[in-house]
Amino acid sequence: MDYVKGIFINRPNRFIAEVEVDGEVEIAHVPNTGRCKELLVGGAVVWLKPSDNPNRKTKFSLHFVENKNVLVSLFSQQANSIVCDAIVDGKIKELAGYDFHKREKTVDDSRIDIYLENENEKCYVEVKGVTLIVDGEARFPDAPTERGAKHLKELIKLKKEGNRCVVFFLIQHPAGNFFRPNWKNDPVFSETLNEAYENGVEIIVYKCDNQLDGITLVPNALDFDLAQSLSDSVVDD
Repeated sequence: MDYVKGIFINRPNRFIAEVEVDGEVEIAHVPNTGRCKELLVGGAVVWLKPSDNPNRKTKFSLHFVENKNVLVSLFSQQANSIVCDAIVDGKIKELAGYDFHKREKTVDDSRIDIYLENENEKCYVEVKGVTLIVDGEARFPDAPTERGAKHLKELIKLKKEGNRCVVFFLIQHPAGNFFRPNWKNDPVFSETLNEAYENGVEIIVYKCDNQLDGITLVPNALDFDLAQSLSDSVVDD
């Protein structure tokens, strides 16, 4: 099904957006619980996926928004699928060589996004989709996330038990070429990410090329810096 072009008007709450389509105001589901306030601004061009489910309360889902002359993917759950498919297809060299792949693995009271296994080790991969860009740097999260910090704590525990553990940041905004945690918006997550890295949890960063006819993973990992940046002051609360 083709995308429908719209104009963003307002976001009454984190789940829905008011958009203009062909001169009519429509309600669209927003599949991203982040603030995205630097992306979803009045007048922004958005691309909507129509729903064929007559029982849905919203007629559309908001998949892309145009920002900095590129398409930004707002479908946060799609990040897991993109990374998992890329692993299976051998496109992420850092995660090659596993015989078994599974989406979601329950560990205690948490669910880790991807589980990998071979005869030598078990590997747990937590995927975080990133849409916030500051001075060309991708920042995560764009709003405080207790759940995100909890996942990092779980990875630290799993690493100490002898497993391989990875936090995979997928930059879903093509303008981002470098990653840094968002110290200003969530110092707890940022501190916990540093703790995880110091305890042997790996960090892998890739980015997407977003097109209306498909999303592809840009080859080769990107660099990151876990320290706080002076430019953090430009990020609003």
